[in-house]
Amino acid sequence: MGLGNRATLYAFWLSSCSWRVRAGLQFKGIPFDEENVDIVREKRHLTEQFRTINPAQKVPALVIDGTTIIESMAILQYLEDTRPEPTLMPNTPLLRARMREICETIVSGIQPLQNVGLRSRLGSKEQFQSFTKYWTERGLQTVEDQLKSTSGHYCVGDQITMADLCLVPQVYNAINRFNLDLKQHPTIHKLFENLLKEDIFLKTHPENIKHRMIKNVE
Repeated sequence: MGLGNRATLYAFWLSSCSWRVRAGLQFKGIPFDEENVDIVREKRHLTEQFRTINPAQKVPALVIDGTTIIESMAILQYLEDTRPEPTLMPNTPLLRARMREICETIVSGIQPLQNVGLRSRLGSKEQFQSFTKYWTERGLQTVEDQLKSTSGHYCVGDQITMADLCLVPQVYNAINRFNLDLKQHPTIHKLFENLLKEDIFLKTHPENIKHRMIKNVE
């Protein structure tokens, strides 16, 4: 697949990692088709067929430029390196470092502890909910503190960056899956509400993807 041809995103409609990449593709204006990989009911990610696409048997995976890239942040960095405009990176080394701090807090400190794969390892549903809610709350408090010194209209100043692509899906999960109240995180709350109105998040929102899937089946 050469530059400019349609990419294929293997994703699950409700996956926060998938939403990051979906939003990145939308932001960059990269044509793509989305192949749904049900990781909850069908557990399609655990099939040998999908393992040939992603040896880690997780979503997302992106087929682009004649190759397959896995892990959402690696995918976003590849898109930035190969298609630098419009950029998802701040314009100074310090601001890029601040962006990565926010991304790492979310990607390493919150998202893995929300993963549905943990549920079978943590006993009851209630135990999983309690465990995940606690660590999500701690992670969001860290992000709230970080954003106090970096945010403008977006997470880092007044341009959309990878930090915004990480923030929105994780906050959406926190609200909808774990009933977290954002009132105690006013900076996150304000940014989240504003970002949801942006075209890249409206068009890639999980509910819109789900609706599109149902419509395609019909």
